[in-house]
Amino acid sequence: MAGDHHHHDHDHAHGHGHHELPFWRKYIFSIDHKVIGIQYSVTALLFLMFGFILMMIMRWQLAYPGTSIPIVGKMLGESVAPGGAILPEFYNTLGAMHGTIMIFLGVVPMLVGGFGNFVMPLQIGAPDMSFPKLNMMSYWVYFMGGVVMVSSLFVQGGAASSGWTSYAPLSVTASVGQTWWLVGMVLLITSSLLGSVNFIVTIIQLRAKNLTMFRLPFFVWAQLVTAFLLLLAFPPLEAAGVLQLMDRVAGTNFFMPEGLVVSGVVLDRTGGGNPVLWQHLFWFLAHPEVYVLILPAMGIVAEVIANNTRKPLWGYNALVYSGIFLGFTSFIVWAHHMFMTGMGPRLAAFFAVTTMIISIPSVVILTAMIISLYKGAIRFTVPMLFALAFLPMFAIGGLTGLPLGLPLSDIELHDTYYVIGHFHYVVAPGTIFAIFAGVYHWFPKATGRMMNKGLGVTHFVISFIAINGVFMPMFFQGMAGMLRRGFDPTAYQANLHLMGLVKMTSWSAWLLGVGQIPFIINFFWSIWGGKRIAENPWDATTLEWAAPSPPPHGNFATPPVAYRGPYEYSVPGAAKDYTPQFTA
Repeated sequence: MAGDHHHHDHDHAHGHGHHELPFWRKYIFSIDHKVIGIQYSVTALLFLMFGFILMMIMRWQLAYPGTSIPIVGKMLGESVAPGGAILPEFYNTLGAMHGTIMIFLGVVPMLVGGFGNFVMPLQIGAPDMSFPKLNMMSYWVYFMGGVVMVSSLFVQGGAASSGWTSYAPLSVTASVGQTWWLVGMVLLITSSLLGSVNFIVTIIQLRAKNLTMFRLPFFVWAQLVTAFLLLLAFPPLEAAGVLQLMDRVAGTNFFMPEGLVVSGVVLDRTGGGNPVLWQHLFWFLAHPEVYVLILPAMGIVAEVIANNTRKPLWGYNALVYSGIFLGFTSFIVWAHHMFMTGMGPRLAAFFAVTTMIISIPSVVILTAMIISLYKGAIRFTVPMLFALAFLPMFAIGGLTGLPLGLPLSDIELHDTYYVIGHFHYVVAPGTIFAIFAGVYHWFPKATGRMMNKGLGVTHFVISFIAINGVFMPMFFQGMAGMLRRGFDPTAYQANLHLMGLVKMTSWSAWLLGVGQIPFIINFFWSIWGGKRIAENPWDATTLEWAAPSPPPHGNFATPPVAYRGPYEYSVPGAAKDYTPQFTA
């Protein structure tokens, strides 16, 4: 009855709102979850491209140290790149801003703000989010955070340059760009908190009639767990950000130790703050954060795999419980990033054990997806190619993380290129491939048109080859002892024999950039020129395909009813190879 009551309220509210809204209310300051989802997606894709360009500039300096960068070198200006060759300080800025932009302005807004906002209400049969104005506010606060972050590149002394982790005391004594970074972070965190509250309430309150929790698509479960992670993990970093801001502008000493010597001068700081406290607060967010990056990606891949194998997901309950367990345990592993801080063997042993435990639910989810392929009538659509590539890439990312979770091997590998290889396998060929799978899969739902398959396959093949060329050599560079964050690898005799691998990584990165051109053309061309489709081009079973493509304001002509579970493919004795949730 509760479900009926909510739908009645919503229909009543929508009944008064069908007069045509002006352009700025409909597309700019919109409260429709679909428009907000598209705003998030397009903004996040632009930030991903920007963050990637920063990286490609860094790769030139690593492969050809001290030489003038072609094309962009002269555009950077004499203050940061005299003669087109970048300065070490600017290299640090590029590194810090690349990480920050990719994670906080690219991947999270895309997965949660983009796919979460657009797809989740449709998949639960809701007319909109629970709090539409809060939803709009969430996007605009994110947008302001992004503007603050990017404009910090133009302030005196440049943007933040203390790494994306902003470790004190380096970050407290850094140039003014760090202050902008902290203000930007506070805005971005606020945006995520506004969004996550909305997601939780929507999933719990606005499900369609008969859509019980265990009839939800796995994607919705992933979004629910992610929303809880954001809600619980972000406030400590928001607090820490404010504390670091106070250290910088108000002369407090939360993270500044006494007697610190900077460039031969003893700083006039008393109060005995603790730099390691910042690391604890930061990683207490940033480890759940990596599950914020991977859970919605797993959700997308699950949807695409079920749809393109034409069979139900294997072990749905195991997937759901693993996702929930992953969420809980992600809060008790953070200090495995900190084995080098001298925390002592007892504490290190605790975090090593929890790190081994948290690998289990990830393996359960991955295994369930691989078993789902067994005896499936696999359709090699473009979303499926990206989803299939996600599986081994995420596996490599996970397996290479295990030695970093054990103090003994981590001491050797910490702060080398091995670490970069490990987490990028999870977030680049892992999460970003899942994002591409989702874009190709739900593009027809958002626009009513298909993306071109030829361009899609070209995009996939180049990206798959190039992305492995970027990150695979890093494992070997790291095991050979090459340190990360180095401005000039040739400064160390020990790195000289690795320069071939460094050049291979750089050329692969530029090839990866070229490989995105077919995607950009495909994306924008298909909005107006793609093949028109009916509401369910993939013959899918979940509720979002009951709405027209693109869905109108209010989503569904009549409130949908869920008659069965989300993945009823190839049911024995059925007339078709799919039985949608929404048909009686």
